[in-house]
Amino acid sequence: MSPSAVELPADRPVRSRRDNRLVAMLVHLGMLGLSQVGVTVAAFATQVLLARSLSQAAFGTFTAALALISLTAPLAVFGVSELWLQQFGQRGAEAYRWVGPSVRVVAACSALIVAVVLLWGFGALPDPRAATVRVLLAAVVVAQAALGLVASVQQLRGDYRGLSALQFAPHLGRVLVVLAVWAAGLGVVAAAAGYAVVALLTVVACLAVMRPFLRGVMPLEGHVRAGAPLSPDRPVAVRDVLGGALPFVLGNVFYLLGMYLGTVVAGEFLSPEAAALLSVPMSVLAAVYLVPRVVYQQYFLAKLHRWAGSDRDAILLAYRYGGAGMVLLGAVVAALVAVAAGPVLPVLLGAEYADSATVLAVLALAIPFRFGGAAVASLLTSGGLLRRKVAYQGVGAAVYLAALAVAIPAWGIMGAATATVVAEIALCCLFWVAVRRRVVAGATLPSWRDVRRRLTGEESRAS
Repeated sequence: MSPSAVELPADRPVRSRRDNRLVAMLVHLGMLGLSQVGVTVAAFATQVLLARSLSQAAFGTFTAALALISLTAPLAVFGVSELWLQQFGQRGAEAYRWVGPSVRVVAACSALIVAVVLLWGFGALPDPRAATVRVLLAAVVVAQAALGLVASVQQLRGDYRGLSALQFAPHLGRVLVVLAVWAAGLGVVAAAAGYAVVALLTVVACLAVMRPFLRGVMPLEGHVRAGAPLSPDRPVAVRDVLGGALPFVLGNVFYLLGMYLGTVVAGEFLSPEAAALLSVPMSVLAAVYLVPRVVYQQYFLAKLHRWAGSDRDAILLAYRYGGAGMVLLGAVVAALVAVAAGPVLPVLLGAEYADSATVLAVLALAIPFRFGGAAVASLLTSGGLLRRKVAYQGVGAAVYLAALAVAIPAWGIMGAATATVVAEIALCCLFWVAVRRRVVAGATLPSWRDVRRRLTGEESRAS
């Protein structure tokens, strides 16, 4: 009997377990991807239905208020969701001691943000409709914080099916609300009230899912190693949570500023109609940005963390061909978006939104820079470079604010679109220069032959 015949039976179970893990990974990625696609489609569908159901001024009032409240999500959850993933990944079940202080931080931040939103709503009392919409939508703040926390809990549990369902369910509820508003001919206040009901139901569902986790009895998938405690002689304090979560909350705030601030500024300083015209193209842009988000944050990020310490060649390949490939893909997507904007948006939304097509054509210029920036920024997330990445995001946000201050008074909503493009170009350049100097400095970049060797197995592949 040949040696290979003897080894084959022992190899089959190993190969079977490896194949099963691969299938499970692909299934989980597929569920998350479909969930994100469903969320994006549902969000855009609500925009279209609301634009068709409400007057342009009412739609602008609603979208401007919702955009500002969406900006509060990272402040309400204060980066605790990402902090939980980090701490449980490093310390296993020992990290349960972070949960109590973290929940107190989130509760305090959520209460503060709700109070600020309510004051903002009461400040609009000369316009009772706008004031009512803002007050009702304050419930969305708590729902967003709860969804952020439960997303981390489901990942720690390994329940990706539940995570996908919880990500999609609130958006499905919003679609049902908007359908009811459209069918019954209701107004913007009814739409806001429906969103508030969906938000409260979301909070109840999230608390039910998180109950075993909050009690410290939930099993953790893949977190069997408990690392050294942060401070063995004292419990985790609120200041530990605030310090550990700060980079995460800043990164999230800077990201959302780029997505929503232009709509908020247009609504406050131009008109509700201007906010309406800008909000739809920004929704399309958010849907397109889902591509690099899924590729790098939900799939490659974990691999890049491993490669950073063990596979220098893989990092170089990711830099040279990942960045260039994403820029090329972004250019193709941008061209498709710009070409389709003219005929599609007026048909979906009505002739009064024809200007949105021009705005979207300008915003499309930002897509290649966002795709390329996401690719190289992912190489800054490991080790001590995370804080540097957040600092660059802060610079990008400052550029965006300055560009808005100059461009909106001069060109209106077209100025807001131009400011978005300028900020994306600046941020992409900052990320690219930083990676060139601090990640791949002095290295010989791989050739296409090296790529082919890794793909064909002629040399060791990255895990």
